Amino acid sequence: MSNRKPVVEEFVPSGEQSALWPDVSGNTINGLGETEVRRPTPVMWHEPEKIAHGDVQKWFWAQGVKEPKLAAMRADREKVIGLQPRLIASDQNQMQATDASNKVKELARKAGAELVGIARANPDWVFEGYDFDYPWIIVLGVVMEHDKLLTAPEVTSAIEVVDKYTKGWKVARPVEDWILSQGWRAEASGGPSAGPITLTPAAIECGFGELGKHGSIINREHGSSFRLSAVFTDMPLVEDALDEFAADDFCSACQVCTKACPVDAISDKKQTVRGVEKWYVDFDKCFSYFAETYGCGICLGVCPWSTPGRAPKLADKFTKRREKKRQSESQG
Repeated sequence: MSNRKPVVEEFVPSGEQSALWPDVSGNTINGLGETEVRRPTPVMWHEPEKIAHGDVQKWFWAQGVKEPKLAAMRADREKVIGLQPRLIASDQNQMQATDASNKVKELARKAGAELVGIARANPDWVFEGYDFDYPWIIVLGVVMEHDKLLTAPEVTSAIEVVDKYTKGWKVARPVEDWILSQGWRAEASGGPSAGPITLTPAAIECGFGELGKHGSIINREHGSSFRLSAVFTDMPLVEDALDEFAADDFCSACQVCTKACPVDAISDKKQTVRGVEKWYVDFDKCFSYFAETYGCGICLGVCPWSTPGRAPKLADKFTKRREKKRQSESQG
């Protein structure tokens, strides 16, 4: 499939959607250009009445109803989300943190997770206006079918996204139930709702990969063809380590996603966002197109790392290249 931009010259959102946009830019809400570190502000995927773009979000959901299969799958997902967890056991199992960590990973993988990691919660990840008192985040990743992701922005890709978000919840439930059965608090969380905490930095912290130019994580095995869910808990666990394999070096030179984005939302340079220099996608440009297309995702499909079987080779190549450069610099 070509990485050229789809034919969406001078994209203009429908008048119906445009009328719902607030005066404030989503980039401003996200903290683009701010030099001080602060917690993220809810901008999308929270309760509509709590966010400035709530009417746009509701309009987006309404578009999905026009596609019967997409609407049916969303309804099935809501049933999974609505399942009540088991009651917490009265006695706490004081097992070793290493054993508990191994057990939750075993359960997650048995339930279908391709990626599992554990991160120590960071207050800076909690959305403004939300409370979060769990010390641990078990991050789960479920891999998407790349051929379906590549159809973005067609509805086939949107259906695949819904399917994998549903699977993410299904993977999280047995982990949540087991922790509760051991007498510790646990709370499953998954897409598309954002929840009380942003999962991307937690996923990076526990070894899922590096942030790519397209604003999503690049994993050394699966590229960006995966979705996240999580379980929050106070059960003592062991945190996993970062996994850096020079994907950032690759993104600095790569132009694939920037050229493929039909609305030029992906910047070729890192930008300062809430005091951190990082890759950032223009919210206003991205979401206006996203909302018209059942959820876009073009950038994830065309990302070279997402091509099945390619990520491990790229990780090995660019890790060696970075190490060679460091050795050369150290030798003067």
